[in-house]
Amino acid sequence: MSHRASVPRRDDEGEDMTSDRSAGAAPLPDEVPSQLPATSRVRRSRLRRRVSSGARLVAALFIAGGLYTGFAPGSHADDTPKLSTAAEQGKRVYSETCIACHGNAGVGVPGRGPSLIGVGSAAVEFQVTTGRMPAARQEAQIERKPPTLTPDQARQLAEYIQELGGGPQLPSGDLRDGDVARGGELYRVNCSACHAFGAGGGALSSGKYAPNLDHATDREIYAAMLTGPQNMPVFGDNQLTPQEKRDIIAYVQNLKADQDPGGYGLGRLGPVPEGIVIFAVGMVALVFATLWIAGKS
Repeated sequence: MSHRASVPRRDDEGEDMTSDRSAGAAPLPDEVPSQLPATSRVRRSRLRRRVSSGARLVAALFIAGGLYTGFAPGSHADDTPKLSTAAEQGKRVYSETCIACHGNAGVGVPGRGPSLIGVGSAAVEFQVTTGRMPAARQEAQIERKPPTLTPDQARQLAEYIQELGGGPQLPSGDLRDGDVARGGELYRVNCSACHAFGAGGGALSSGKYAPNLDHATDREIYAAMLTGPQNMPVFGDNQLTPQEKRDIIAYVQNLKADQDPGGYGLGRLGPVPEGIVIFAVGMVALVFATLWIAGKS
């Protein structure tokens, strides 16, 4: 059997590499044991742990959400509260006459109409029964005019707005059950500066005015004091108690029914028209009377 002689391996410079390998030199690249299988196992193990942690987290979130949905208070309640029968009727009236300016559910429309959330039924009833709403346009003063809605429709609409966001409400009972004398004192202190002593109204700044109270009803006067429409200040129960408001209403309504004890009242606008009449009529009459007497003599 023949044996092939081993030929020593030499490097590029011709040196023998056999002795170097026997002396403990590093093995050749083709002789390095492969470590790829162990590295792959480590990477797959880490990936499995991450996927398992993510799955457990997602499952825990689903379980927590299901428990909250099942047992949280009011989770099955309807987001929109149930309206009373009157408010349901008022909602239909609102959709026909108010929604274009005040928006869906009374939230308001920029440039058209303000939000009605929190204004209360008293403000709505005042604006609607006096014909100020619906308004044809926005201006310095919205004048009183014949109402578009009936009293029943106005109260249904007011009930709808009340149930939407709450706010001031008119009390029940006789709103004129008050002391006329005490009401006169309160009126002169709190109201006469704008509405004049005879409740005939008066001019304000910037084209505004305090309206005449000749056609104001008990509910309208009470609602105006309670809500402060347009330029009128709000007289809440801390400023004027409910009984004091009734006293003022009693005085105003008695004032409208009272006869002028001094003759023609000249619109009860105060001393200015009375002075004009004195000089324009009285003094001219006196001058002509004096000339007539002098001519006769």
